[in-house]
Amino acid sequence: MKQCTLAFIGGGNMARSLIGGLITNGFAADNIHVADSSNETLQTLTNLYPVRTFTDNTAAIADAEVVILAVKPQQLQAVTRQLSANWSKDKLLISIAAGIRLDDISRWLGQEQAAIVRAMPNTPSLVQAGATALCANDHVETEQHELAESILRAVGLALWVKHEQQMDAVTALSGSGPAYLFLVMEAMQTAGMELGLPEETARLLALETAFGASKMALESDESACVLRQRVTSPGGTTERALDEFEKGDLRGLFSKALTAAASRADELATQLGQDHE
Repeated sequence: MKQCTLAFIGGGNMARSLIGGLITNGFAADNIHVADSSNETLQTLTNLYPVRTFTDNTAAIADAEVVILAVKPQQLQAVTRQLSANWSKDKLLISIAAGIRLDDISRWLGQEQAAIVRAMPNTPSLVQAGATALCANDHVETEQHELAESILRAVGLALWVKHEQQMDAVTALSGSGPAYLFLVMEAMQTAGMELGLPEETARLLALETAFGASKMALESDESACVLRQRVTSPGGTTERALDEFEKGDLRGLFSKALTAAASRADELATQLGQDHE
């Protein structure tokens, strides 16, 4: 990974996860700046990693080549406007704040030519098993593309989408997706308990089954459809269970759920992108 100076604005869980992943992958801790208004947050961070900390955002980005905005979406406009007076065109800005569009960030930064990448990591990034989609504006150069990808790859899968409009679908699929799978695990555990299993036994079986199935799918060249067919014997128990899912229109429910999530992502992006002083 290319060594450069990174400045994180915000030192919360996602920033901490990225920093941990970067250092594990050989990035120099001395090259990482972190700014946060909470001294407690900064102390927690320095207890883990020997990074440089700041309470002043402007000081943190002064000599940084990459600035990563890791604040809540509601805070992003104020933070970006604050940075605008000290922004230089050679910096790359990466926003991991959910739902904030590239044009809105550029407008608040007051830099029409600013190189900006929008990233949507999900919560498994906290355990270096994340799935992140990225999109960039037209001012991001090839080397900056590669750098942004390498940074997010420190916490899992990182891939690009060509059109920013696709980020709403990303939010619906991988951004909110962990919650869907937690619900499936919860439902499987409950059903197992209803069939007479002890709670802990049902919980562990449900969790390990979800983990194992995901690991098999990731390590296989076959599609999920083919893998499902391979473990479904004609006339067997799995086929009987899958028939019930089909009767309940499980596929249709997932389609409706993701469509609703994508629609809400678009609504929130519009709301959060409105200017305020």
